[in-house]
Amino acid sequence: MSFARAGLRTLRSLPSAQVYRSSALINQRRLISDEARKLIDNAVQSNPLVVFMKGTPEAPQCGFSRAVCQILDVQGVPREKIVSYNCLEDQELRSAIKEYSEWPTIPQVYIKGEFVGGCDIVLSMHQSGELENLLIKEGLAPPLPEEAPKA
Repeated sequence: MSFARAGLRTLRSLPSAQVYRSSALINQRRLISDEARKLIDNAVQSNPLVVFMKGTPEAPQCGFSRAVCQILDVQGVPREKIVSYNCLEDQELRSAIKEYSEWPTIPQVYIKGEFVGGCDIVLSMHQSGELENLLIKEGLAPPLPEEAPKA
């Protein structure tokens, strides 16, 4: 029996839902062009803080994107340190960024070339203090002033 026939036989033995999901992931991987991958990679690697979002930090067009921008504001990140890309303006970017990060939702936050997460993860990191520590460590937010000892 040839390898191809054996492979088909193996696929047929899998549940159809699993085959469909696997096929969809394989097809999705083919959607991102080399050019799009290079552009995203360059943006993420050459900027300390990148947010792929719906809208802009000044005018978010999605509640989750707005929440991420508000969290960065609360953390004291100056707007000029945020490089943002509006995924609503470019359909290829909108689908490519999801494949690039292997994360299905927008917004997506990258710090120093590392994918941090989407709104839920950024919110959780904010609540735990982890985001503040990361932003200060990477020089993206000023440290909080030390409190003067009480007399």
